[in-house]
Amino acid sequence: MEEVDVEPTTTLIPGVGLKQKHVGFEWGPGDILVYETNFKLQGAGSGGPGFPFVHVVRKDEDIYSPILRKLFNESHHIFVGLQNIKDDMPSKNKKPQFVSVSKNYRSVIRACMEELQQVAVSTQDTSLVAQYSNQVSILLAIELIWNLCEVLFIDAAPAGILLLHLLDWVRLHKADVDEKVREVLQSESPTHHHAYWEVVISFVLQGRMDEARQILMKQANLQPASRPIYQLMDSLLQKMPIFNPGSTQTLTEFDVKWRHWHEECDRYLQDNSFASNRHLETICKILVGDEDTMLEHKELLGTWYHFLVSRLLFFHPTVKPSELHYYAQSSMDMFLDSRSAPEPLDSILLAAFEFDLHQVIKDCSIALNNWWFVAHLTDLLDHCKLLQSHNLHFGSNLREFLVLEYASGLFSHHSLWQLAVDYFDHCPEFGRVYLELQIERVPLETERKALKVLRICEQRQMNEQVRSICKIMAKRALSNNRLGSALSWSIRAKDAAFATLISERFLQDYCTRGSFSDLDLIDNLGPAMLLSDRLTFLGKYREFHRLYGEMRFTEAAKLLLSLMTAKIAPRSFWMTLLTDALPLLEQKEVIFSVDQTHELMFCLEELTSDNSETKPERPAQDEDIESTKLELLRLALARNLAMAIVKEGTVEA
Repeated sequence: MEEVDVEPTTTLIPGVGLKQKHVGFEWGPGDILVYETNFKLQGAGSGGPGFPFVHVVRKDEDIYSPILRKLFNESHHIFVGLQNIKDDMPSKNKKPQFVSVSKNYRSVIRACMEELQQVAVSTQDTSLVAQYSNQVSILLAIELIWNLCEVLFIDAAPAGILLLHLLDWVRLHKADVDEKVREVLQSESPTHHHAYWEVVISFVLQGRMDEARQILMKQANLQPASRPIYQLMDSLLQKMPIFNPGSTQTLTEFDVKWRHWHEECDRYLQDNSFASNRHLETICKILVGDEDTMLEHKELLGTWYHFLVSRLLFFHPTVKPSELHYYAQSSMDMFLDSRSAPEPLDSILLAAFEFDLHQVIKDCSIALNNWWFVAHLTDLLDHCKLLQSHNLHFGSNLREFLVLEYASGLFSHHSLWQLAVDYFDHCPEFGRVYLELQIERVPLETERKALKVLRICEQRQMNEQVRSICKIMAKRALSNNRLGSALSWSIRAKDAAFATLISERFLQDYCTRGSFSDLDLIDNLGPAMLLSDRLTFLGKYREFHRLYGEMRFTEAAKLLLSLMTAKIAPRSFWMTLLTDALPLLEQKEVIFSVDQTHELMFCLEELTSDNSETKPERPAQDEDIESTKLELLRLALARNLAMAIVKEGTVEA
């Protein structure tokens, strides 16, 4: 892999001259708003006409990439699964689980990286190609750092095994060797290919001795006269000891065996056994750990950390973790040009080899373009109890801070905000506060989205936010004249005043149209109708109509009367109720008893006396209609009273 520069990029804002203008800015959850102010910088001229624009500078454009969105979605599942690993589990059982989690994260990174590479190859848009290539470079650097942290901190490989893991790390991130091998083997004459010896030496530098031997034997078969020295080299490569953690061999026994092999290689080199073939002699120099020879092949090594691992392989294969920092620093100094400063990636890897976790996290936070990497890596390291070395609370605080920052960025996206909720849930100190603040900023474009947000708030008993969301949606529904939806939202908000207002609108609509809308909702109010008196009346009044429709006249009459006598019905609606009583009064069978008829008469007289005291001026036509209603009601009540007296008197007799 090529050296990756992960310096943060600078966004230029057209129209804002930073040297002539005074610029203000405002932080947002996922962006910065930049605008010109009326102030003038000291010593600056008029600067020409201003630009009355607000510029949005996004800090994290990656969340808007469809491919990288898969990274965020997949890693969210891994994150949630990690939080479910029980704290009381023995450490020896946890370690394999943590290593598995780390590998899962890396597999997601690699899958996204491969998809980006495929899209970059297939697209014709040069700007998109540049964008995808930049994202691939960043993901390569992220996986490189993560893999090293996995080896050094999460898996914490001891001496012997440590070098094996570092070799795997280098091989994984130096894949151009395999591409070159295919190119050589597919040529007409592999042994005469210009990259033949580069392939052999690359295999040796990566400790891939069996593959190096296979390629070498192709050359030996073509040169019978030189076959003995090829066989000698083949023997040295075959005999090179490799530590096997699964065997009964101890590290000390391996070290003794390796030293014997190393001395044998050195002896052949001193005897000029390979002097007749400069390529084989170069390989032998590498086998004895000749640093100058390795540095002559910088283009094959590619990076100082590849040089470090190759140097350890042929000089100190039993290196201990505590010794790594010395070899890392010296390898970087030897490999890099002293005139050029190390890149940010170099500094991050060096900090990892120095086992300075906090420096790794700090440098990554500065160099990388979003919080995804540091948030998830720090969370995993915190679960491994690796951040509490100096301060018991510092590790958890650092982890929570980074997770909160990452989740806050997700909240600026129209769909990823749902992932952020789980991240806030697993931040015990400030997660709840952040969630309450961020959830209020989620735009409620549709009822479906509002229900999602509401469900999240209800599950976490965020009562204030629940009420706020319901009120917003109720007002929006009411403004669109969707009374049923508005009433439903106001009931969920437990907003008695708003429920009263909407109930009034229902009643007004009934008076205008003579029928109710949203009957299913009103019929199924249940205990919710107790939220306000007006809502109670609405529910009971609808029940009266249902009883009347079912021809349960006695029950309907009793309910109608109770609405008036119990003062549940608003006084303005009494005339409507009395008018509704007319069909019951005119039934052949007596529905209202003497006492009930008297109560209806009393209500009618009370209503007419009130109206006479506060009688507004109305058109003559309305006056005539009102007078006709009153006459009909009085006549019907008088007739019903007479029939009720006769009926009740007959029953008593």
